[in-house]
Amino acid sequence: MGTDVVVGGASSDSHHHHRDSDIELIAERAPLPHSGPLNKRRSSKLNNTSSASTSATEEQDEGDYVEVTMDIQGDSVALHSVKTVNNDQSEDEKLILLGKGMEKKRSFGASVVRSASIRIQQVSQELKRFASLSKQTASSRLHYDRNKSAASHALKGLKFISKTDAGAGWVEVERQFDALTASTNGYLHRSLFAKCIGMNKESEAFAGELFDALSRRREIQGDSINKAQLKDFWDQISDQNFDSRLRTFFDMVDKDADGRITEEEIKEIICLSATTNKLANIQKQAEEYAALIMEELDPEDTGFIMVNDLEMLLLHGPTHSTRGDSKYLSQMLSLKLKPVDEDNPIRRWYTNTKYFLQDNWQRTWVLLLWIGVMLGLFAYKFVQYRREDAYEVMGHCVCMAKGAAETLKLNMAIILLPVCRNTITWLRNKTKLGIMVPFDDNLNFHKCIAVAVTIGVGIHAIYHLACDFPRLLDASSEKYKLMEPFFGDQPSSYWFFVKSWEGVTGIIMVVLMAIAFTLATPWFRRGRVKLPKPLNNLTGFNAFWYSHHLFVIVYALLIVHGIKLYLTKEWYKKTTWMYLAIPIIIYLSERLTRALRSSIKPVRILKVAVYPGNVLSLHMSKPQGFRYKSGQYMFLNCAAVSPFEWHPFSITSAPGDDYLSVHIRTLGDWTRSLKVKFSECCQPPDNGKSGLLRAEYLQGDRSPSALPKVLIDGPYGAPAQDYKQYEVVLLVGLGIGATPMISILKDIVNNMKAMEEEEETNIEEGTNSGFGNKSPRGSSPHKKNSSSNFNTRRAYFYWVTREQGSFDWFKGVMNEVAEEDHKGVIELHNYCTSVYEEGDARSALIAMLQSLNHAKNGVDIVSGTRVKSHFAKPNWRAVYKRIAVSHPRARVGVFYCGPPALTKELGQLASDFSHNTNTKYDFHKENF
Repeated sequence: MGTDVVVGGASSDSHHHHRDSDIELIAERAPLPHSGPLNKRRSSKLNNTSSASTSATEEQDEGDYVEVTMDIQGDSVALHSVKTVNNDQSEDEKLILLGKGMEKKRSFGASVVRSASIRIQQVSQELKRFASLSKQTASSRLHYDRNKSAASHALKGLKFISKTDAGAGWVEVERQFDALTASTNGYLHRSLFAKCIGMNKESEAFAGELFDALSRRREIQGDSINKAQLKDFWDQISDQNFDSRLRTFFDMVDKDADGRITEEEIKEIICLSATTNKLANIQKQAEEYAALIMEELDPEDTGFIMVNDLEMLLLHGPTHSTRGDSKYLSQMLSLKLKPVDEDNPIRRWYTNTKYFLQDNWQRTWVLLLWIGVMLGLFAYKFVQYRREDAYEVMGHCVCMAKGAAETLKLNMAIILLPVCRNTITWLRNKTKLGIMVPFDDNLNFHKCIAVAVTIGVGIHAIYHLACDFPRLLDASSEKYKLMEPFFGDQPSSYWFFVKSWEGVTGIIMVVLMAIAFTLATPWFRRGRVKLPKPLNNLTGFNAFWYSHHLFVIVYALLIVHGIKLYLTKEWYKKTTWMYLAIPIIIYLSERLTRALRSSIKPVRILKVAVYPGNVLSLHMSKPQGFRYKSGQYMFLNCAAVSPFEWHPFSITSAPGDDYLSVHIRTLGDWTRSLKVKFSECCQPPDNGKSGLLRAEYLQGDRSPSALPKVLIDGPYGAPAQDYKQYEVVLLVGLGIGATPMISILKDIVNNMKAMEEEEETNIEEGTNSGFGNKSPRGSSPHKKNSSSNFNTRRAYFYWVTREQGSFDWFKGVMNEVAEEDHKGVIELHNYCTSVYEEGDARSALIAMLQSLNHAKNGVDIVSGTRVKSHFAKPNWRAVYKRIAVSHPRARVGVFYCGPPALTKELGQLASDFSHNTNTKYDFHKENF
């Protein structure tokens, strides 16, 4: 096993290589001085064992620093990296640098590399001597100078509690103890230990083992402890000293308390950690991973390891993690954007308004135009009826009712346009209207119009039913004579108005719209409302989908209602049908196009896979002429489940693939039935293929008749399809929300391959047009189109999921991207939130295994891919900062797909960084 060496040295002085330094080895007994060419001005400490991480740090009184990482194996020294280090920046200076785009002179970096390369030859000989000395002194067990070690980050780990203030934490623990032992004479049972110290239910097994370890150390018999013993336990697990935490963790593993850890004991603690972190796959392979640890720490095959071996394993892990590009960057990431508090309320209002308009100017002008048109129509009708005879009898009531009716005509017409998906897709793909019109907010605008319809219906109905009709009934004979041409003889009862065409159609429309509006609310549509049977059928997507089709009846009644008017007799003044004609024609054309397209372009199922987490993957043949962009979606229909229902799903295949694929998460009745239908046709996979169940067919085979038939309709535009407009993109997917991002990743890889081929062609032809320029004459149209339209040069993908099994969904894509991305364009980050955050003792062993297995086999134990997984949730502010530092003056496209919970945070961060740095973030979201 090699030894990592980190050397820090000065770089700004052009003659720095003439300066020498002393480097000494720190052992348990006495320092070992070394002479040689490096012997005067500076000193560093090199802490080494035969198989541990080693750090040598060279200090300078003034100037900047360099961190050189090397790997020593035998007599060879391999250079890993040379990184600049800047520890003298004040917080204000860093904020200024971040705000100005972190502009730095490149000449300094160049001199760093040149000077470091000269020093390496001088330092390498000295480092070899240290390596040989470490072998000679291995028996005396060197002492780690952890504060100077490159693995110092690991020492923040092994925290058994999240509270750093043990004193404050004990108050809450004591309160819990008193409550839990009220009926047990002041003795706390082992089963309640987790709850008492603040661990969650999933950590009860881990807390039980911790209880046993602490009891063994103190020779406590039995499964209960008193308050004094609990205080002793608490003092140890809250101790911030790493040696104390390490001893506690060692005691947990060493169950027989013989001071040695065997392979079987390691296997048991792996199973415990895997269970606590909900990592079923690791639990299944616990024996294999235990053997891996023993192979690493027990090369002499003694059958056991000691506490110092466990310490080395802890310190070894972080050397394989990627925690930033440099110490300077790490310091920058620790900064927080400080909001500027403006004392002047006028200036504060002006600043907030300016930022709001900058972020929402497209939505703002559309909404202002819409509201302005409604107000204009309302005022027009109000003034018109103010001059009519009806005003003498019914007063302002008729003006309000007619004004609201005019806005209803407009809104009932335009409410159809946001759901005309083909039209919107064509407009955003073929025109430049997307610059001005926020097509991504079509459904939000649809909802806004629905609210306006509800308000209009309320005003119209209330003023007619509660004001106009009673005034007609109570009007004097003289006044009513003005109304006889419209209503005939004066009615004697209220029933006259209710039973008329206007009354019946109006009441039925109100009832149907109330049903549709209620079942479309999130509480009913997402099934959050729990109703008793059989009313439970009124919740869920199916109820929403069917109730929304009541609009067919509503529009028919609306036309009748608009024709059978009391106060308007001339046909050309009955304008309801004029408002509705064009939107209804467009909508009917949409539905006809969808029906014809789905039947004319049938698809054949090529592959079916059922994955953990209730996900169904369908691979289908690609219909001829089916062209789409990454990030778009299509509708699926399965007659075996429901002949009428169509459901949208993001396309996970790339435009360059010869098939179509979707990944469907079971979230409702329709998706659950679809999974059941296809699962009946699948078998457990063989040959190591992923998935719980699979069915795969060759191109020439016909799908068996037992396989459900599927129709598709699409593609349709989505926010993520515009990612190519940005040179830098941040792709965020939560759970199944990663589906459009997977298509984008595959598309980026395909475009990179096309560009590499184009570059090779340019070089061969002597043009050498460069990366991303237009292809030369004679190139294929596909390559030319890719080169001219593809602007993305850097992509960051963050996939956050709760379950380890979710990584199986796109394991092949992840590995493909990791292998094919030769230029490092794509940066992949997988986050498993079921694993406790880095530094928690419950995930410490998982982190060790992850580092060991990834270093040896190149495979992550959590995701099963080449992409190393992170634990817990991402620090999104740090993510944005890192991109801002890496890409000054860039415009970054942020694309998010997932539940609405994260939308506000990501959108707010995009706004904050756009306003406070010169890196601009454009936020796009797609919720489900």
